Amino acid sequence: MGNSSVTGENCFLEDPLELTCRDSTLYHGNGNVQILNITLDGKMDMLFFVSKVCKKKSAGGVETEGNEATLTTPAFAISSEDNKFVSVGCDTYGYLNSYRDGTKSSMGCLTRCDSRESVRNMQRDGKCTGIGCCQIDIPPGMKNISLQTFTYNNFNSSSDFNKCSYSFVVKNGNYTFSMDHLKGLPFNKAPFVVDWTVGNQTCGISKGKLDYACRNNSDCVDSGYGYRCKCKEGFEGNPYHPDGCKDVDECKIGNHACISEKNCLNTNGSYICFCPKGQSGNGTKGEGCHQQDVVTKVVIGVAAGIVILFVGTTSLYLTYQKRKLIKLREKYFQQNGGSILLQKLSTRENSQIQIFTKQELKKATNNFDESLIIGKGGFGTVFKGHLADNRIVAIKKSKIVDKSQNEQFVNEVIVLSQINHRNVVKLLGCCLETEVPLLVYEFVNNGTLFDFIHTERKVNDATWKTRVRIAAEAAGALAYLHSEASIPIIHRDVKTANVLLDDTYTAKVSDFGASKLVPLDQTELATIVQGTIGYLDPEYMQTSQLTEKSDVYSFGAVLVELLTGEKPYSFGRPEEKRSLANHFLSCLKEDCLFDVLQDGILNEENEKEIKKVAFLAAKCLRVKGEERPSMKEVAMELEMHQWINTDANLKESDYLVHKVSSIVSEPGDSSSHQEYDSIRDQVLPSLGDGR
Repeated sequence: MGNSSVTGENCFLEDPLELTCRDSTLYHGNGNVQILNITLDGKMDMLFFVSKVCKKKSAGGVETEGNEATLTTPAFAISSEDNKFVSVGCDTYGYLNSYRDGTKSSMGCLTRCDSRESVRNMQRDGKCTGIGCCQIDIPPGMKNISLQTFTYNNFNSSSDFNKCSYSFVVKNGNYTFSMDHLKGLPFNKAPFVVDWTVGNQTCGISKGKLDYACRNNSDCVDSGYGYRCKCKEGFEGNPYHPDGCKDVDECKIGNHACISEKNCLNTNGSYICFCPKGQSGNGTKGEGCHQQDVVTKVVIGVAAGIVILFVGTTSLYLTYQKRKLIKLREKYFQQNGGSILLQKLSTRENSQIQIFTKQELKKATNNFDESLIIGKGGFGTVFKGHLADNRIVAIKKSKIVDKSQNEQFVNEVIVLSQINHRNVVKLLGCCLETEVPLLVYEFVNNGTLFDFIHTERKVNDATWKTRVRIAAEAAGALAYLHSEASIPIIHRDVKTANVLLDDTYTAKVSDFGASKLVPLDQTELATIVQGTIGYLDPEYMQTSQLTEKSDVYSFGAVLVELLTGEKPYSFGRPEEKRSLANHFLSCLKEDCLFDVLQDGILNEENEKEIKKVAFLAAKCLRVKGEERPSMKEVAMELEMHQWINTDANLKESDYLVHKVSSIVSEPGDSSSHQEYDSIRDQVLPSLGDGR
């Protein structure tokens, strides 16, 4: 430790690090383990006792005094890379024991030989070969150690040349075996090295404590048992000293890469090389310094000026563009009703609507990469997005909207965000920083009902049951929107492409781009006609009066699509069959329903069910909206049939049978043909009169 001195008692950080000076000799604590040297890199040389056991001179047995040598301190661990464990003798085995965290671990070696010749024959330049002397490496982390030596057979077979066994830990290169050591080891202590640390906790924990030992310009290093301190790069000295480590003057001592000391400028912890005024270069031994001419100076000056001008101009331009972009986003935010939305959200408790930034959604869609498009429609494009919190969402980028309807848009966002129905796609939030607002929905990953109907290869009874279950779920969702939402909502674009399916083929009604909120004191709205051909309510097309029954008509078209497997409108069909709804109703009137059903759907078991669904579709497709059932009635009728056979709705079905029967006025089920004729006679005249 250099010229450090112990100024008095208690001059140590903690008990395991106490040193005692007696007769100019340094010892560990109050014991008799002598310390030879201490280094700042965590090493300490000590003299440690040799463990021995010898044959008694007079009687039989062995002398066990000195058999065990111990060093118990948690601050020191035997250095595994600097020491060896050695046992000497011909009837010998020795142990090195370690006690740590309440557990004991041991290692050691043995050596046996019955004659001096057997030892001599194995001698190799004083090395321990295992005969007469064995030597092994020490594992790391051995603390609180003890040495023990034993004899196998009381030296009975080796007493004429070896009467003692020895075990010790010795620093590498400090022991050479000799045949004479079998008669007696010439030393009772051996030098060995320990790793010393401060405390028994990591740097991270220790840094916040008052007794943290590392001083100025030093770093803390975890050692595995505690921590040590070392000077930072460019500093030297004692990192534990109150004044800390001192700066190394690399220029003065020559530890630098400059061409000379004159070209070197010392800094705190480092240095820099430079060239004298009038010269160029970096001042290092590689590039050096060289004289500048006037032309070079002028060129450099002009170049520097151009660079500064370019950088300055670019910086100003980028700053201007950034501010312009911020203002544009603020403009869009206000234009899209952002202030109104924030104001309304502030008055609502537990609002779950999230306002996203444009940057968040650009990142989520890889700048709206076309490869992430999962849907396109009349009201916009839908992208699949990955949010920063690993949620997968559907992001709808709408087409141009009426900017005069901002408050209505905000109201719709708030209402839709409060819808909590398992069969309605959840609106998670929106982004108002773009010219047209972006809406963020939950992601439903199994395609649409349209895909399910028109891409199937094989249709059977199981397919039919799945279709009807999906229809019942979608009808329930629309009924919820019409009559149970806080403000009634008319979907306005009901079609199979807007019914999403999840992994279990559960329906999720989606795409509210054309939807309208219905004030509680109104039953119809005057609007511009919007929708999809084949699903559009003819009464709505003629009067522009939007009602809940407009959704009912569209749902009837969905039921027809489920039954026939055909698209609702196709120019590829004959003119009289282009409208699937009209063609379907004609077939009902002409008693040829089974001719238009999709192949594979009909069987003996579901014939009655198919007829009921067909006539329910016909009721939904009545020309006059007032003659159509409500979506609630449609949903209840679908749910009461035997194909929806779950425990959750059995009781409700029993309760609703009488009510629905009175609404639909269907005859009894005495036979499938009687029922078919009766329902047909009831439903179809009104259809014919309407047309």
